[in-house]
Amino acid sequence: MSENGGATGGPESAPEDGARGGPKSGSGPRLPGRARGLLPWDRDHWPRRIALLDPEEDYEEIYRITSLHEFPWDMSQALSFALYRTYAVPSIGELLAATGEFTGRTRKRYEDTALLLEAPVEHGGDSPEGREAVRRINRMHRAYDIPEEDFRYVLATFVVVPKHWLDDYGHRPLSPAELRAATRYYQVLGARMGIKDIPAGYQEFEELLDAYERRHFAYSEGGRAVADATLRLMRSWYPRPVRPLMGLAARCLLDAPLREAFRYPAPPALLSALVRRGLRLRGRFAGLLPPRREPLHIRETARIRGYPHGYALADLGTFPGGCPVPHQDQGGQEQRLPGGPAS
Repeated sequence: MSENGGATGGPESAPEDGARGGPKSGSGPRLPGRARGLLPWDRDHWPRRIALLDPEEDYEEIYRITSLHEFPWDMSQALSFALYRTYAVPSIGELLAATGEFTGRTRKRYEDTALLLEAPVEHGGDSPEGREAVRRINRMHRAYDIPEEDFRYVLATFVVVPKHWLDDYGHRPLSPAELRAATRYYQVLGARMGIKDIPAGYQEFEELLDAYERRHFAYSEGGRAVADATLRLMRSWYPRPVRPLMGLAARCLLDAPLREAFRYPAPPALLSALVRRGLRLRGRFAGLLPPRREPLHIRETARIRGYPHGYALADLGTFPGGCPVPHQDQGGQEQRLPGGPAS
């Protein structure tokens, strides 16, 4: 994944253009107009909309609703923790540390990864934006010799960790259709990245993740350095007076095998209970709010601060020695997307 330090050495078969290597997208962007008739008190609007869709064919639209309308904050948190888990695998953590991107340019690496991963969600995998994002990821991965099994594991974290997060802290768990659509979405994304032997369903993803972590979670200096740098970045999202507390709160959410792989001390049990209780209460409160009419993109949040004047997908990512490919649209101009927190 793009968290492998701007890596290119992904599977040898990974298609460079991000389009020819995987199944055709089933849906593409279809949300404009779907919020018509949405009433402020109708909290079940989007679940009912999802119930009318086929998770095998409309997986992109379902996953887009789930990620950008129903659970934007939760999905952002969950995917951040999904990537954080991968640092506890020494082959991943050491590679990320060796590139210097996650310790020397932590914010840029995080923001570029988040923006590249969201582009196919927002626009569809077959869209120009979706293809460009996957193209960037594939080119970065080819710079390094990344084991195939590491790719499958990182893909599994994207499928499994959000479900676990929403089971614990969301205003509701994922419906069977949402879970199948999310699984299908990452199966297709993985195929576009040239990943082989992708698990056949959610249960297989979960079994892969559990078995891989039992075999590979271990301390490494590089993994710890990347974990520390990421926690510093997470603390920076909050006002300065509460940053130390937020860093400790983040460690309260790490399960014992993950925490022990980084050699973090166990936080006080009472504090862990309070943090988890607070997140569950936050989820209940979110379930009382009106449905989100407009999607909330990661670029519109305070987490993305490096592109206040917008960005071009072709400028994102990191390459050893710089990206060798020039980037212009068909008219010879950069295609820029808006950036910075929403007003």
